[in-house]
Amino acid sequence: MEKRQELYAGKAKSVYTTDDPDLLVLQFRDDTSAFDGKKKEALARKGMVNNVFNAYIMERLQDAGIPTHFEKRLSDTESLVKKMAMIPVECVVRNIAAGGLVKRLGVEEGRELSPPTFELFLKNDEKGDPMINESLAETFGWATPAQLGRMKELTFKVNHLLKQLFAEGGLMLVDYKLEFGLFKGEVVLGDEFSPDGCRLWDAKTREKLDKDRFRQGLGGVIEAYEEVGRRIGVIFPS
Repeated sequence: MEKRQELYAGKAKSVYTTDDPDLLVLQFRDDTSAFDGKKKEALARKGMVNNVFNAYIMERLQDAGIPTHFEKRLSDTESLVKKMAMIPVECVVRNIAAGGLVKRLGVEEGRELSPPTFELFLKNDEKGDPMINESLAETFGWATPAQLGRMKELTFKVNHLLKQLFAEGGLMLVDYKLEFGLFKGEVVLGDEFSPDGCRLWDAKTREKLDKDRFRQGLGGVIEAYEEVGRRIGVIFPS
């Protein structure tokens, strides 16, 4: 497998073509951003930590029957993934009130949500990833009803599996976002699952061990990511 030209560079990851038209190289960089790119910083080891963390989670999900774009980890900072047609709709599940939900509705942070909420957002940085619904997604051609149904089904399967995994490590899966794409007509989980795209709290102290440490200037961002990983069995390169 030969890595070729850069296809896309996002806020924290870069994508490269390969000599196989169905496969891409996903590179995790040390770059970190928040508030639609208004706050940026390079954090040492972040690319490695997120790549290894993501590979572990994707393998666990695949073992449980969740289709993902992940093929294998190539190095400390790169993974091989399927080339998909991405669906521009993010799926968000919230098990505990935090972040945007607290701001929008004025509910108390830390309130347990039963049942968990499910929200859709249009993936559009220029517009600030606005919240949408199934009707808008269908009308504007962002996703079909069948695709949305499958995305919701998979998102809640992920929730069931990962809530248990993190709970075994003394952690609370507060909320998270998932992105999906189409590979040979099948809806498949894409992008990444790391502390960059979810909220994780210590189950006893409710200490924040995710990207909120960067957003809120709490420090110890990568140390927190590594702590989460160790608790669930991730082995990071020394």
